[in-house]
Amino acid sequence: MTEYKEEAALLHEKTFVAPDLRIVLVETSHPGNIGSAARAMKVMGLERLILVRPQRFPDAQATALASGAEDLLERAEIHDDLSTAVADCQRVYGTTARDRHIAWPQLEARPAAAQIVALGAHAPVAILFGNERAGLSNDELDLCQCLIQIPTAEVYRSLNLAQAVQILAYELLLAQRAAVFPSSPGVSEAAAPRAAMEGFYGHLRRVLRQAGFLQAPREAHMMRRLRRLFDRAQPDLNEVYILRGILTEVERWAGQVDKQDEHRL
Repeated sequence: MTEYKEEAALLHEKTFVAPDLRIVLVETSHPGNIGSAARAMKVMGLERLILVRPQRFPDAQATALASGAEDLLERAEIHDDLSTAVADCQRVYGTTARDRHIAWPQLEARPAAAQIVALGAHAPVAILFGNERAGLSNDELDLCQCLIQIPTAEVYRSLNLAQAVQILAYELLLAQRAAVFPSSPGVSEAAAPRAAMEGFYGHLRRVLRQAGFLQAPREAHMMRRLRRLFDRAQPDLNEVYILRGILTEVERWAGQVDKQDEHRL
């Protein structure tokens, strides 16, 4: 903690840009975990709680365990669809304790927190926490550009949901105290928001299906690899428009070829 004490002593002399950080709980099954997560957030200075398809909310257990953070529960945003919940975010991080077949960029909690705080000073950032039993699904991880793992002992790696939120919130607070908010490291400030990227991925999937490139049973696997490729490139909004323009021209050309083939028949 020594490295943070000097920064904390000078904190009142610095002007910080408050990072736009959203904690997103996906399909939380136990309402007590929602309340405990809200409390963990508030004591570490985080205010934006988003709930996606909570199984029980609002609920008296959530209110009881919030214990002073009831205002976060009252302001919590509730969504039926995860894509909508993170549509305006420039970068989405997913928490996971499992190794994945397809390699995502991955950071431990402390370096991830530093990166998140730096980026959050310029654009919205979301951190996803999955269902207590199964964590984040592959489809939910498809919306993430980076995964976060919390170091644990190898013998037992299971953290309670609210504990995981507490650890990340703590690391984010330390990162904010230490930060001088430079340009986001390795991340373009103008990267396209997730809604634009999801529109592009849907368009790309349609064109590749029409071309015969995507075929079952490997379609989902191939699209995940393509997502990783374009997420690493971090295209800005104009570049996404260019890519979609290319796809549109490919569709138009394919339609003309089909008509010529029909005339020959």
